[in-house]
Amino acid sequence: MRIALFTDTFYPQVNGVALTLQRLVRYLESKGIEYQLFAPETTEVYLPAHQINRSSSFPLIFYPECRIALPNIYKIRKRLEAFQPDLIHVATPFNIGLCGLFYGKRHHIPMVASYHTHFDRYLEHYHLQLAAPLFWRYIRWFHQHCIRTFAPSRETLGLLRQQGISGLRIWNRGVDCSLFHPDRHTSSLRERYDIKERYLFLYVGRLAPEKDIDVLTEIMHTLPASIAEQVHWLIVGEGPMLSVLKASEQSRITFTGYLKGIALAEAYAAADLFVFPSSSETFGNVVLESLASGLPVVGARSGGVQEIIDHGRNGLLCPAKDAAAFVRSIVSLIESPELLLAMGREGRHYALTQSWDTIFDSLLDNYTQALESQNHRAIRIDTA
Repeated sequence: MRIALFTDTFYPQVNGVALTLQRLVRYLESKGIEYQLFAPETTEVYLPAHQINRSSSFPLIFYPECRIALPNIYKIRKRLEAFQPDLIHVATPFNIGLCGLFYGKRHHIPMVASYHTHFDRYLEHYHLQLAAPLFWRYIRWFHQHCIRTFAPSRETLGLLRQQGISGLRIWNRGVDCSLFHPDRHTSSLRERYDIKERYLFLYVGRLAPEKDIDVLTEIMHTLPASIAEQVHWLIVGEGPMLSVLKASEQSRITFTGYLKGIALAEAYAAADLFVFPSSSETFGNVVLESLASGLPVVGARSGGVQEIIDHGRNGLLCPAKDAAAFVRSIVSLIESPELLLAMGREGRHYALTQSWDTIFDSLLDNYTQALESQNHRAIRIDTA
């Protein structure tokens, strides 16, 4: 099987989609499956690779981490003609994904797609909600050409079904439980950032309106004084709301920027609670990383996050955008340290069941089924 992948984000960019696709290509390599990946150039430094084909790009206005490619169609076509893919997987509906879609249609190559981002919900935060119907009209047109559309959670799958998209399958996400591990706990992180407070609360993710950073800020400011004075906040990430958070009156807060690898794993393991109010997640990779680290999560009852957090067992779910509910949940856990520890153990136990290899094995099965489906269809047409 030879697979051509088309995406708007890839390593070394730091986001769930980029890291998932990086793991996917590593998995394909481990299975001896040939692939070519087409992605935009990034501002980050990366090593060139024969299988990775970069196109010039510019940042999406309201989501700069997502770059819109300006693909050289001639070069892409030549690479695909030389590669002769058996299957095309488009992980973006934008420019570079269109290149894959048009090539697949023209050469009758089976195509699958994956849906990763609730851009319609992002539009609301940038006062562009009137564009949502046009967005969904386009998404329906795009996905109708694909045999399968993969969604990362049941909530996302249900939304796509309501929008009239067919051929839906779940493609969950896994977690590296050897990297994200409670044993990564070390005092060096507190020493590095001069953290002296009793409790360390963590947020990991993009600092942008669609992540409900305004709710996070309200949580910080409305914690009871008796608890707030014992809490230090560690904010891992970057984005347009970084300056807003820095300008807040919260004094017990440290900004690290993006962290990767062991540095990120140590942040999870050193914290006492992960607070994640984002209500726009199709999955929530950072929530699963937190649980793997033995760190309970207080998250929004929305999107894919609500399918990872087992309320009362490995964390607590709160109504989306309800800062007061988050505060009550945080206080209840701080006042019940044994429950907090028990939730950490349950979180680790759950994360151990979410193996990347098992998830990619299932994806590979879906690839095979898509190919077989296309072959059966071609036979029916030939014999008609």
